[in-house]
Amino acid sequence: MNYYELLFTTITTEDYHQDLLINALAEIGFDTFEEVDFGFKAYIASSEFDKEILEKTLSLFNQDFQFTYDITLIPQINWNAVWESNFEPITIGNSILVRATFHQPNPNYPYEIIIDPKMAFGTGHHQTTSMMLSFMLETNFQDKQVLDMGCGTGILAIMASKLGATAITAIDNDKVCFESTIENALINNITNIEAICGSKEAIPEKKYDIILANINRNILLDQIATYNNIIECNAEIFLSGFYENPDLSIIIEAAKMYNLIYITHKIDKDWVAVKLIKN
Repeated sequence: MNYYELLFTTITTEDYHQDLLINALAEIGFDTFEEVDFGFKAYIASSEFDKEILEKTLSLFNQDFQFTYDITLIPQINWNAVWESNFEPITIGNSILVRATFHQPNPNYPYEIIIDPKMAFGTGHHQTTSMMLSFMLETNFQDKQVLDMGCGTGILAIMASKLGATAITAIDNDKVCFESTIENALINNITNIEAICGSKEAIPEKKYDIILANINRNILLDQIATYNNIIECNAEIFLSGFYENPDLSIIIEAAKMYNLIYITHKIDKDWVAVKLIKN
């Protein structure tokens, strides 16, 4: 499959400007991003590329900061080589090491997650993923039923299993993410993750003790009623993929409609992860 590579050069004093732009590009089909000096690269399958939609999306940011971009057609790109050249191991506190198969293990960390991301989102490098992992370290997963919505590489589902969850359902509407979750579960010798390709309609008819959803604000608002229907009282919900302003207050108010009570949140470079409890 051929891909288009868009090299964005950004001129801004605020890190979140670039994050907002990347998030918007992801929503119109760009599936891989690579940070470079003074900007980033964004990739999209040639069959998904629409110049008119791109320009309309970019126009939303013209008043916020300056940026330019160049387009290059990349035939049959070697995605593994792209990731291997950019994916460095990361740590969450002194507890979690996230690495790829080509990195050396480190026994000093109680939890090690091995991820071969390919084109799927969720290596732990992004603030939303690292905050969700941090929340998970503070949570009792022993013998719990867990739902991971928008599972990406399966990193959160894998961590839930390592923390003692009985069974995990991992759902993503992207086939690459679905396949990546299955592969990464095997790499980590995890056997209690059920990966499903789909969205909220694909959630099995069962009750969950914990829901993990690292997606984006609009999808979370669309799915929150569904989450409410598949949990009992005192179930815990962890949401991320959105910003502190104005998203956090909007999420909290929407949650109140279903007796999902705000407990606390984490912030990292304007990105937010929030903990809710079913009342």
